[in-house]
Amino acid sequence: MFRSKFGLKFGLKFGSKGTRTTGRRPRSRRLVWLATLAPMVALLYGTTTTQSATAAAPGAPSGWSTVFTDDFNGSAGSAPSSANWKFDTGPGSSFGTGEIETMTDSTANTHLDGNGNLNITALGSGSSWTSGRIQTPTANVGAPAGGKLEVVASIQQPSPASGLGYWPAFWMLGPGQWPENGEIDVMEDVNALSDVAGTIHCGTSPGGPCNEGTGISSGLRACSGCQNGFHTYSMILDRTNTSAETITFYLDGNAYYSVTEAQVGTATWQAAFDHNQSIILDLAMGGTFPDATCGCTTPTASTSSGGTLSVDYVAAYTTTGATSSNTQALPGTWTQCASENATCALNGTSAVAFGANGRFNYTTMTGSTPCTTTVFGDPTSGVVKSCYAEAVPPATNIWSPCASENNTCSFSGVMTVAYGAAGSYRYATLPGGTPCTNTVFGDPIAGTAKSCYVVSPPPTFATWTTCAAENGTCSFSGTHEVAYGANGQYFYGSFNGGTPCTNGVFGDPASGATKTCYYQ
Repeated sequence: MFRSKFGLKFGLKFGSKGTRTTGRRPRSRRLVWLATLAPMVALLYGTTTTQSATAAAPGAPSGWSTVFTDDFNGSAGSAPSSANWKFDTGPGSSFGTGEIETMTDSTANTHLDGNGNLNITALGSGSSWTSGRIQTPTANVGAPAGGKLEVVASIQQPSPASGLGYWPAFWMLGPGQWPENGEIDVMEDVNALSDVAGTIHCGTSPGGPCNEGTGISSGLRACSGCQNGFHTYSMILDRTNTSAETITFYLDGNAYYSVTEAQVGTATWQAAFDHNQSIILDLAMGGTFPDATCGCTTPTASTSSGGTLSVDYVAAYTTTGATSSNTQALPGTWTQCASENATCALNGTSAVAFGANGRFNYTTMTGSTPCTTTVFGDPTSGVVKSCYAEAVPPATNIWSPCASENNTCSFSGVMTVAYGAAGSYRYATLPGGTPCTNTVFGDPIAGTAKSCYVVSPPPTFATWTTCAAENGTCSFSGTHEVAYGANGQYFYGSFNGGTPCTNGVFGDPASGATKTCYYQ
């Protein structure tokens, strides 16, 4: 997988990316503003507040739910919980960031202190160093559509006597190809400056809408007292308005930098941040970020061994919301046109799905087609299948555009995805999003810019039941997902026992249109 390298903005070119076959993702590094920023910091930040190490992470604020927490309780010298963390080991040189340490799983580098803290310690001299990097085993935290995610840690930055080359970080990373998969750097400092930077990474590299490999960053800002005591570093991903999402960075609860969806574009943002990410803590040594900041090669012969990143707790909280992205075009209008071995008669040109139980093969046909395995192949052997017809993309009242070629089509649940242009499409039934590429779908129309469109799959897999017209009441027993809208534009929510089918509950996904509620 490619890794990013970064160079000084003033006169150096960005380095090429390296590769590493283990599948680990990069922690991206960017150039940050230097000492010229310092006179402005007090105006931007206010005063930071040193926190005492606590026995437990704070409970969820009112209206929020805790989705992850670790207080790092345990005996002195023991490793952090294997249920919450895995070690990311190996030479730092393979991360593509220029760092020179070897990340180990030794408790000499990463251990609990017995007082409710995690310590990550860099040990070595010259060009020979060891340190630690831990990551949640899965991408376990994300903001639900219509809600928010806060990820926070209480951290004391390293304070070595000579700190050139020290690079502590608290950050998040999505699964998949970097930087398209998204990265959020909640806290970084370099060279023991007692600074902080908040940064996002997304899109393509080099360049792209997120300015890779630099990313979109606050730049280094003074973090008074952050080496002498614990301070909270957090970010909030706000998806309450799914067409205008934001990421905001905080130091001790004070917001200091925000990035908006509009800055990078909807498709890029959704691919990067509208999904879960893992949480990572590490202490790197050397690399392009500390080197560019000091204008030197780090670490140096005078760099002190034993500097420690101390973490009192890590926690993640979410709120829920009734609405979600309208890139899903539910409930769709697939019409059964034939049972297996009969003929599917079509009016004009249609997309035709053949299969059952969520497994379908597709084609685009005009006039009629035999509904047989000879025509479609056999998507699900031994099962009686049927044919279903749907208007071909890009019929805007049916299909929702979700990505241009080489971007990511993001959605939740299972969808039928069409990829192509100008009447030539290939289709797939896929869960949870997909790259919109020739690699996934093949090339239905060479030499033409293509796009992806989504619609719900045929009803033998996901059946949505009409439950109320606009301003009526959608009633059911138990908990169900409800779709509200019309003409391919829907907002969603999960409800127990029913819900009013109104703009007041869902918002207005299709202004001026008469809307309907559906549930499944």
